[in-house]
Parts: sequence; structure tokens; C-alpha cells
Amino acid sequence: MATVDYPQPVEALIPGVPGRVLGVLARTESQLTMRTVARLARVGINRAAVVPNALVSLGVVERRAAGSALLVQLGRADEASQAVLALFGLRDLFMARMRHEATAISPSPISLIVFGSFVDGTARASSDLDILAIRPIPVPGGEPTSVDSLGKLTERAGRITGTPVSLLAVGVGEVPRLVERGGSGWPEIDRLGIRLLTLGLADLALVA
Repeated sequence: MATVDYPQPVEALIPGVPGRVLGVLARTESQLTMRTVARLARVGINRAAVVPNALVSLGVVERRAAGSALLVQLGRADEASQAVLALFGLRDLFMARMRHEATAISPSPISLIVFGSFVDGTARASSDLDILAIRPIPVPGGEPTSVDSLGKLTERAGRITGTPVSLLAVGVGEVPRLVERGGSGWPEIDRLGIRLLTLGLADLALVA
């Protein structure tokens, strides 16, 4: 299974100094000196300067003189720079696709929340994708089980992200007790997690 470093997707898919420099430029709309770019990219200034010099003629990088300094920034209008920005926003594209997948599965869980390193920016290529699922109980007779639907979702999530999925599934009736456990990490999941379906843990505690 191919894996992607979602916090640093530009650097992961464009290896070496070019990826590091483009990653720095994609993270800001401000104009930066080459010294600043080199420091943020953790490379020597001479090596860092080669990348913008090669990309200015393509419109990917814009450059202008400011006194004795050269200021550079990622272009925003041409298609090549848009491709770099799309790569930088890979996590958001994944979340949009996952929301679509979540609404398509049946029977649908009551709530789906992505949490952990994928959300807080510490994930790396070897990290799991953590998903909390709140299952409706009981499932109507004759319907596929929520376990089946969640299995399909985790399989799709793994294919979309190239990342192993760690699924934590609980029944809706368990939510009030879990929310009350202040030291359990559940409040943090509710506060920081990215919702694929709209209800949060506090909301579910009211309806469970």
C-alpha cells in the first residue's frame, strides 16, 4: 500500500530540495527572502535559490527585487502553481471525498469523526488514520449490519489515503458514559476531531 505524508505532501511527492522549497512557499501567501526560504526549508541558501530560479520562467514562482534582497512567492494564477497548491491541500481533498463516502454507505453510522495524528498535524507516512464511529443500535431487521458498512468505509478510506485505518466503533448508547470520562481523551476527540457526519459527542449524549 502506497503511503503519503499528509502534513508535508509537497515534500513527500516532490523529493529533495525542490519539494522542501515548494512546501515552504505553498504554506504562505507572503513574499519571502531566499534566506528565509532556506531557513524554513532547512537547506543551504545556495541550494534553495536554484529552485525559484528554475521555476520563475514557468510562472510557478514569482520573484522581485527589494533593495539588495530578492523576494519570492508561489504564483497563484497559472495551472502549474495551482497543482502545487492542490497537492498542499491534499488532506482537505481527502476529507471532502471521505464526507461523500460517509453519506453513501448504508446503514449509515450516526456520527463519524476523524481524530488523532491525522488531525493534529503529527501524522507521517507510517501513521494510522483514526476514525471514531458511533453506531445505531439496534439495526433494523433485514438490513446490512453497521459493522458491514463500516468495514466498507475503512476499506475505501485506506484506498483513498494509502494509509492504514484504525477504527474505533461504539454504540450510541455508550456515548453518555464516555463523554463523562474527562480523562479518557473523548472530550479532545469531540473538540479537535474532524466530523465526516455532523453530530459531535456532546450532541449524541443528548439524544442517546
